[in-house]
Amino acid sequence: MRRYRSIAALRRDNAACVRCSDAGYPIAPPPVLGAVHGQRAFLFGLAPGALEAAAGRPWRGRAGRALRRWLRLDEEELERVFYCGSVTRCFPGRAAAGRGDRAATAEEQRLCASWAEEELRLLRPALVVTVGAVAARRLLGVERLADAVGKSFAFGEAVAVPLPHPSGASGWLNEPANRARLGKALTHVRREIAGLAEPER
Repeated sequence: MRRYRSIAALRRDNAACVRCSDAGYPIAPPPVLGAVHGQRAFLFGLAPGALEAAAGRPWRGRAGRALRRWLRLDEEELERVFYCGSVTRCFPGRAAAGRGDRAATAEEQRLCASWAEEELRLLRPALVVTVGAVAARRLLGVERLADAVGKSFAFGEAVAVPLPHPSGASGWLNEPANRARLGKALTHVRREIAGLAEPER
């Protein structure tokens, strides 16, 4: 894995990445990358959807609207607070069954993994928020959302808080106990965001 000296150099190479398409996977490059504003929080999701791919910006679809509502942030605020990364960076395409997006394979996730690893090393965030089971498993080793949402984890020098995926396709939040877990997690995330905005002493 290449070690980068700057986030700008990493993003330049990430923007031109064709690893998965070169390996024969039916993805739709280019990668979707968020803005850089010196953020101290890292938001780690699964993959961009079709709307994100069209806009070239993360969290623009229905799941993004739900996530922003959870966090009480608008589009600009979300990207000002969070550096947005994901398990895979390109839209994976529609599922063969026609409903929802195709799930990236384990090999696609492996091919894309170094981007997030290098981002985290260079950015050294104080807060990491994972969105969905795959992202939580990838970064935190979490196996079940019910065992993780509502809790915080140490991630290097950062605090990590897992969230469920806000997609309407998931039935996870139909359970009252899971909605309570989400409420606790969001309270924690908002508190950590507020702490990031306070001047250092």
